Amino acid sequence: MTATAPPAAGLRTPWEELPRSLRDAVADMLGAPVRTAVTQEGGFSPGAAARVTTTDHRRAFVKAISAEVNPDSPSLHRTEARNASALPPSAPAPRLIGSYDDGTWVALVFEDVAGRQPHVPWREGEFRRVLDAVEELSRTLTPAPFDAPSAAQSLAHAFQGWRQLIDAGDTEGEGFDSWTAAHLRELAELSDPWAEFAAGDTLAHADLRADNVLLAKDGRVVFVDWPHAVRAAPWFDLLLMLPCVRAQGGPDPEEVFTTHPLGRAADPEGVTATLAALAGYFVRQSRQPPPPGLPTLRAFQHAQGAAALDWLRKRLAPTPA
Repeated sequence: MTATAPPAAGLRTPWEELPRSLRDAVADMLGAPVRTAVTQEGGFSPGAAARVTTTDHRRAFVKAISAEVNPDSPSLHRTEARNASALPPSAPAPRLIGSYDDGTWVALVFEDVAGRQPHVPWREGEFRRVLDAVEELSRTLTPAPFDAPSAAQSLAHAFQGWRQLIDAGDTEGEGFDSWTAAHLRELAELSDPWAEFAAGDTLAHADLRADNVLLAKDGRVVFVDWPHAVRAAPWFDLLLMLPCVRAQGGPDPEEVFTTHPLGRAADPEGVTATLAALAGYFVRQSRQPPPPGLPTLRAFQHAQGAAALDWLRKRLAPTPA
């Protein structure tokens, strides 16, 4: 399958345009002033994202945002700082060196991981590495190492997408093929019990995409960007990831999920309900106005919604009519 999702792209703020107080704070955390900063592309995070090197050759990754760039992002950075600081050393995630928060700007400073994002469209060998790492991630973070919100608490509103569309009368146009339009109420009812099935004590990243994965030069797979972490079933991350993989040129999600160790152990009814809720989330979000600094997000969500719906229809009718 060819990729249908546009590149994940946030509008980046150059390091040099960050407030002097923030840059000085980063220098204090790293023990020396920053000599070079290379902006990193990709990912749905506006603001600054740069690999920096100090005058004494220490390397780090810095992300920074203000409410003026995007009103929702500072709170996400604050949550990520709490989550990242609570992850155990065994977690395949970059170590948080420190954070800065002056009430307007928020910055996070991480160890630099020598590596790159997977190729998109996905390549089979790299995808297999990531699938193995998702299984290991689930094992490493069960039981959850800190008291993150449950998936039900965090996503109760977001995963009511079908009912929200029905209530708003927003049931026509892009994202609604004839099958979806004809089955909106059934999709809402199908997704209703998702939270019961997705409950668990695994700490899930809950936003795994190619741009949140680093293939490290030392052979590790490292998962970055942890603001959305929740406690959920062991298979939750795998399910949320696969529609995006499909939209970025990856394999059939049903085949991947049902042959993966985490998917094989999952309750099929619960998987279908959660997938229906996820599809409703993507479809509804794709129809909202674009948020500041994230010009490709809605088209990206549209592609994920289409992939999730294709997968859901396969699960509901596994053999041709």
